[in-house]
Amino acid sequence: MNTTELKSKLYKKISWRILPFLLLCYVFAYLDRVNIGFAKLQMQSDLGFSDAVYGLGAGVFFIGYALFEVPSNLLLPKVGARKTFSRILILWGLTATCMLFVTNEMTFYVLRFLLGVFEAGFAPGMIFYLTYWYGQDRMAGVMATVMLAAPLAGIFGGPLSAWIMSSFHSMSSLAGWQWMFLIEGLPCVILGIMALYVLADRPADAKWLNDEEKKLLMQDTNTSGVQHHSFKEVIKDPRVFLLGAAYFTLICGIYTLGFWLPTIIRDAGVADVMSIGLYSAIPYIITVIAMQVYSRRSDRLAERRWHTAIPALVSAIALATATLFNGQLALSMIFITVATVSVWMAYTVFWAIPSQHFKGSAAAGAIALINTIGLLGGFFSPTIIGYTKTLTNSTQAGLLVMAVLLVLGSLLLALNRKPAAVGSSATAY
Repeated sequence: MNTTELKSKLYKKISWRILPFLLLCYVFAYLDRVNIGFAKLQMQSDLGFSDAVYGLGAGVFFIGYALFEVPSNLLLPKVGARKTFSRILILWGLTATCMLFVTNEMTFYVLRFLLGVFEAGFAPGMIFYLTYWYGQDRMAGVMATVMLAAPLAGIFGGPLSAWIMSSFHSMSSLAGWQWMFLIEGLPCVILGIMALYVLADRPADAKWLNDEEKKLLMQDTNTSGVQHHSFKEVIKDPRVFLLGAAYFTLICGIYTLGFWLPTIIRDAGVADVMSIGLYSAIPYIITVIAMQVYSRRSDRLAERRWHTAIPALVSAIALATATLFNGQLALSMIFITVATVSVWMAYTVFWAIPSQHFKGSAAAGAIALINTIGLLGGFFSPTIIGYTKTLTNSTQAGLLVMAVLLVLGSLLLALNRKPAAVGSSATAY
């Protein structure tokens, strides 16, 4: 068996071992941060929250996340992936479940903040963890697999949340939204316990790999790149902040759609909660297919720059166009779907870029810092849209702001160029 066949067999073995588990964990991570969008359909009237209160509560999650993300990721190489992921999953699962006890604005803000604190580090930690297991030529495809979590949460989480809220409403004196938080939060605690047994901290610790497989994997993942020996060097690299700013705009687009899609569909004339859940799945069904095809094309061509910049621009145009058809369900859904698919294609390929530039243990800090800067968009976008909707009674102004940000993001991504090798000119990713 030649080296190519051995590598193919090895990566298939690794993928079946770790990717399904990480994907399942990330599905619940995304679901537990955005299911507030469905809870809003009942929770807002039950508790008397304005759109501004809802927007701030949805966004404050990301403040907690941003504050604790870098420390969490810097500790991961020292503590180990198993304990890190187990701690994160258990604490966020318990906090997500406790959302059923929200009774006023303060408890809403506090629990959403704590949810961000406890989930901090999971996504960038997972991205860093995958660099232990996969060579650079496979990263976009691998990222497309684990990043399926968000569209899968949209496909199944929307109808599931709507079904729970409709079917369990008033059972045991709990509202439907309270049952939703309970049923969608507790599985994370179980996954946290499982992480200790399913994952290995590093390939060297994997009992299910033999010595030859470990050696081959080490050779394949030891790729060249800009070596940073400390986190202090990382924060001096302007590329970190360029990528962080571009990621901020992508996150604004993603969470605009994630948090407000149910409301946009309701404003288009759909009143039934279950129907809203089914309509909300449509953009994500197409996204699942598009992410896989597009990321593998990026891997095949070894090109990242335009594979991120172009779909970000397309998403901006589609989101802006959708505002022209407010209240028209068919046309709104077409352009919202294009916007959703495009921003997720850009997002998926984006995460193949940092691991090309940052190497060694400092990569954990670089990835976390980029993610921290970007995730502030998760606070900014729902807060701005909630505030403008309270003022104007329409989501259109807020959506236009997000579209402009995506145009800016497209420009920043177009500026991102691969560092030149010694004696050569710079080329695009």
